[in-house]
Amino acid sequence: MSDKITLQTKLSYGLGALGKDFACAPIYIFLMFYFTDVAGLSAAFVGTIFLAARILDAVTDPMMGVIVDNTRSKFGKFRPWIVIGTLLNAIVLVGLFSTHMFEGPALYLYAAAAYILWGLTYTIMDIPYWSMIPALSSERQEREKLVVWPRLFASLAWFITGTYGLHIVGVLGDGNQGDGFFNMAMLIAVLFVMSAFLIARNVKEKAAPANAKPAEKFSFKDVLIIIGKNDQLKALIGTVLSFQIANLLVGGFAIYYFSYALGNPELFPVYMMVAGAAEVAGVFLFPRIAAKLPRKHLWKMACGFPILSCIILLVMAVMFPGSTLLIGLAGAAIKFGVGIANALQTVMLADVVDYGEYKTGRRSESVIFSVQTMLVKFAGAAGGFIVGVGLSVVGYVPNVEQTADTIMGLNFMMFGLPAILMAVSGIVYQRYYRLHDGFNKDAVENDMVDVKPVQA
Repeated sequence: MSDKITLQTKLSYGLGALGKDFACAPIYIFLMFYFTDVAGLSAAFVGTIFLAARILDAVTDPMMGVIVDNTRSKFGKFRPWIVIGTLLNAIVLVGLFSTHMFEGPALYLYAAAAYILWGLTYTIMDIPYWSMIPALSSERQEREKLVVWPRLFASLAWFITGTYGLHIVGVLGDGNQGDGFFNMAMLIAVLFVMSAFLIARNVKEKAAPANAKPAEKFSFKDVLIIIGKNDQLKALIGTVLSFQIANLLVGGFAIYYFSYALGNPELFPVYMMVAGAAEVAGVFLFPRIAAKLPRKHLWKMACGFPILSCIILLVMAVMFPGSTLLIGLAGAAIKFGVGIANALQTVMLADVVDYGEYKTGRRSESVIFSVQTMLVKFAGAAGGFIVGVGLSVVGYVPNVEQTADTIMGLNFMMFGLPAILMAVSGIVYQRYYRLHDGFNKDAVENDMVDVKPVQA
């Protein structure tokens, strides 16, 4: 059977990512702000529930990977869960942005329960969605061409949400932010469900990987073997986690930075607009960049651009406060790197699936791709926790002018800490990751001789 992926499959898969990321972008960009400034929750409480929910994900995400890998149906093992998860998550998304309707202890209890449910239902949909990639083609070039489509549409969703999200909230709420967020969630839920049914109709598993054992069943105990024996998966976890914490820390914190540190919230959509366009460009150019540069340099490039962004913001804060040009350049730099990283990490995970089969003798796309879902959610939660606790530590008070010490703390959280985390990501990648050109048994066996082991 041919491993070439059709245009219809690529387009449908990409539009699926558009709906999927329209549903999650508001969570990572606006939920902290919605909880603190609209619903009235304390920042420290919000940061804590963000982190607590992700501890639960450390168990449930791999479990969902096992469930998907054990699924046998006439619709395949991925599409049924994409539809089920989308329907459930769409309902919870609307419920999550109903939090402002509660008061007192019920407000805190409802917010915690709704956010935990959002993470659980998102898992049901997201893991099978990304797990499909190795099953659609076994050729690395085809995978690289395919992954551009969902990453482009996903970046478009984040671009629209970041740039126009608050404006849409204002229009839909007629000036009332609580009603605006609720109505936006309703609209997104409809688009989300439509995108899932498009995937179910047009995206089908075409390529059974070589030496695959379709009848093989996985137990939850197998997760420890699948993950524990895959040193390249652990290297990838360290690399991606530190990168995405920095990325989502900036994304979740930007609205506070522009509103309070710079005192000009109108700069936030400017930053997000340029940043979103740059992320789309990074994803779009990824195949061309990957064709011209050695793969081992791509992740370091992806880390370098966000570090450059942090330097630009530092220069702006010291020498040119509020410079629209420098803010635009900073947004473009960080998100161009993020675009490259998002496309590259998906290809890297597909390679890790092949490598994991070599190491353990068992192939599990969904268990390994569950790590991607877990990492993105944990990175967002860690970023939210840092923002929540950090705001409390620096003395942030909502809807008032901040002190000089608080503004200094806001600056460090916007561009000091993210630069450190990006540097850590590049160092971990350089030291431990080895599947730069995909999985090749002979090359891996020769290369792994000199690799320092990654501790579990």
